[in-house]
Amino acid sequence: MKSEHGGAALARQVWRLAWPAIAHMLLLTLVFLVGRGMVGRYSTTALASMQICGTLTWTIVSVFSATSAGTLAVVARSVGAGDRAAAAEATRASLVFALALGAAVALPLLAACGPLLRALFPNAGAAVVEQAAAYLGIVLPALPLAFVEAVAAAALQGVGDTRTPLAVATIGNLVNVAVSAVLIFGHLGLPALGVRGAAVGVACTMATEALLLTAALLSRSSPLPLRSAPGAAAPAPTDAAAPGTGAAPQASAPALARVLRVALPAFAERSVYHAGYMGFVAIIGLLGATAMAANQALIAIESVCFLSAEGFGIAAGALMAQRLGARSPRDAARVGLVAALMAILALSAFGVLFALAPRPLLLAFSGDPELLAVGERALRMAAVAQPFMAFATVMGMGLRGAGDTRTVLAVTLVCSLLVRLGGTWLFAVTLGHGLVGVWMGSTADWICRSALLAVAFARGRWKALAV
Repeated sequence: MKSEHGGAALARQVWRLAWPAIAHMLLLTLVFLVGRGMVGRYSTTALASMQICGTLTWTIVSVFSATSAGTLAVVARSVGAGDRAAAAEATRASLVFALALGAAVALPLLAACGPLLRALFPNAGAAVVEQAAAYLGIVLPALPLAFVEAVAAAALQGVGDTRTPLAVATIGNLVNVAVSAVLIFGHLGLPALGVRGAAVGVACTMATEALLLTAALLSRSSPLPLRSAPGAAAPAPTDAAAPGTGAAPQASAPALARVLRVALPAFAERSVYHAGYMGFVAIIGLLGATAMAANQALIAIESVCFLSAEGFGIAAGALMAQRLGARSPRDAARVGLVAALMAILALSAFGVLFALAPRPLLLAFSGDPELLAVGERALRMAAVAQPFMAFATVMGMGLRGAGDTRTVLAVTLVCSLLVRLGGTWLFAVTLGHGLVGVWMGSTADWICRSALLAVAFARGRWKALAV
């Protein structure tokens, strides 16, 4: 037993789950990046519309797929307790809920899409808004499948299978590239659809990934017994609940309630984060076109770091929840610390690269001397943030996996709305540091998150939570 729980063994276990999760996150992001790259070659107006509709799609999917946080926590906790039937029931309930929630979100947005975009972006121009509306008109109907994909991937990750979501995301990216390339530019005798072609590519990717992951969960080799009837182990129905009168939905209601107890604070957390992020972007918009362009390059460079930290966080969340389900809170804490340390080492290496070679990294995006000068200083500040980002991301996802989404919500409220926005305004605008001040504000946010989450983790209240 000692060798199983030693530091090296835990590190290997974390890495086995983390590297496919990191690659999976990168591939999910690549779907949108590839679409933007192709559309940019089609026309400037189409690319401008992607800044609107791409950002809105990402925000909607990120916020409303928060059910996946509850799914991972409940599934992993049940698997750790040796109750795969409960894990399967939670997964089944989450999938149905995700599909219904997707329809409830997509239909009103679809009906109000044009007027909503004109109200939100009055200065974007009629042609840009028209193309953004056309994109959303194709992608929004596929939104329920995006929510299903997030839940199905979380269920598999909760079991400890991060390779199947990676394989499916790889197929999804191939579908996106093939469909988008043909339809955006009009190959194979088809008309050039521009931004509409990119939307069809994204919608096809959402459908492909949702169907393949659901098929994996329903297959005979699935790690969860989803093919079994819900509540099969429950007592026989009485006259008050005779067969055919809804016993299966009643059996899944408690499972869904368990998922939502974890998911609802996660939903609030993501809403707060995105609200704070929109304010953050608004402040950057005050600094002018060069600062905005440089910031886009910096975000693209740093995204590799953030997505890597999220991969370690997925591993931490799944393994911590499994250990808690097995009534081993000490092992759960050790897993969280090992995952955080691995993420700190990885992101610190990126930070060293940012500090020593900022110009070559930025030259991949622009050769503008003014942009390079501003970007170099900001990227060196981003280097300082990397170990704190690593720790905070892994700790946050680990606590979510343990079911302590309320603590993560409280930390996000303080850090996103007060520290990041207040610090960014202070450093960038009041003190006049410009884009460097923006990254000083975000670094202050990560330092604050690290401190607060470290305190919450050390107190250990998460170990006693019932999920």
